[in-house]
Amino acid sequence: MNRHFEMRKLTKKDIREFDDLLAYAFQVTTKVLGQAGWSKDEMRRSKKPIFDSSYVLGWFYKDQLASQIVIYPMEMNIHGRICAVGGITGVATYPEYTGQGLVHSLMRECIRHMKESGETLGVLCPYSIPFYRTMGWELISDKMQYIIRDNQLPKKVPVPGMAERVDVEHEDIREIYRQHALIHHGALVRGEREWEEYWRWDSDDIKAAVYYTQEEEPAGFVIYELEEEVLRIKEMVYLSQEAKHGLWNYISAHYSMVNFVKGYHYDGETIAFELPDSEITETITPNIMGRIVDVCGFVNQYPFQNSTEERTLYLRVEDGMADWNNGLFRLDFYGSSCRCEPAESTGGEPVIRMDIRTLTTMMMGYKRPFYLWRNERIEADDILISQLEKRIPHQKPQFSDYF
Repeated sequence: MNRHFEMRKLTKKDIREFDDLLAYAFQVTTKVLGQAGWSKDEMRRSKKPIFDSSYVLGWFYKDQLASQIVIYPMEMNIHGRICAVGGITGVATYPEYTGQGLVHSLMRECIRHMKESGETLGVLCPYSIPFYRTMGWELISDKMQYIIRDNQLPKKVPVPGMAERVDVEHEDIREIYRQHALIHHGALVRGEREWEEYWRWDSDDIKAAVYYTQEEEPAGFVIYELEEEVLRIKEMVYLSQEAKHGLWNYISAHYSMVNFVKGYHYDGETIAFELPDSEITETITPNIMGRIVDVCGFVNQYPFQNSTEERTLYLRVEDGMADWNNGLFRLDFYGSSCRCEPAESTGGEPVIRMDIRTLTTMMMGYKRPFYLWRNERIEADDILISQLEKRIPHQKPQFSDYF
């Protein structure tokens, strides 16, 4: 590489160059900011807390920022256990510096940094799925968009409580989401920074309603916008079937005002089956990619399905970006736990072989072991695949945030 290139961690004095590269790469112009009600200085100030709390690494060419990557520290529910994860964002390179492997080398260092920080999993919102797959990332969740005509909205279901319009910053919304995140695999735990990002690009016309039970306990919310006879649902979260019915009652009450209801959901299941008229439009789009950055660290904290059968399996993983993941591992299962450690040999026992991408999507529940085996992503005999099917929980990740 050219001797004028230098990799280093960005500091506060680099924040203007950091913002300029993001704006250039993602085409965030003054016009775009103005449409969102922002000025450049306001955007810089709003991003500063995130910059200060993140690990930002960059390549500099002749002391000018050429390429960058950000690790955003987060917490995520992984099958009922709240775990520290690293959110990769802000990946950008000026066009004249592309093709020199800058992002690959930055990613390699970020994977090392996440491991050292105890973040055994990384997640990101991909701008190019094939590009990130070359670095060991794989899909772990989907985003599903639905379009419901006014005459397809569900009929009212009697419920003891009712939905009320509230301010979008109402504390009950945050409390409902907090409880939701604690019980849903794949959900991001939102702190103050995460909520700021959640609202960042919404217009002033965004609205919210909370469903309250007969005992006046908040049990669900919907965030939405009304525009040009379309009700757009940003997010609907409910803690019970009662709250779910109550929120749909609220949405359906708008039938005389709208022609369509459009929205997103993230739980891996379509909603058409739940509606009286199932002939709605639903579109499934890959949403989030993940990457295990420390095989043993991840497996040792992973909550497997409980079993009274103690079993040892051998796993060989291929990972071209992290040497510590590239090799043979011994997995000793007992109860809902597993002890993972590097192994020198199997002692003649059969081996399960897969790359880091496959291991990630399997452990996160996005694709099942049998599916991956059938599609030649796992090399093993069918008895070992059956063991994996027994051990790995069945929930798909429910990740609804963008960062």
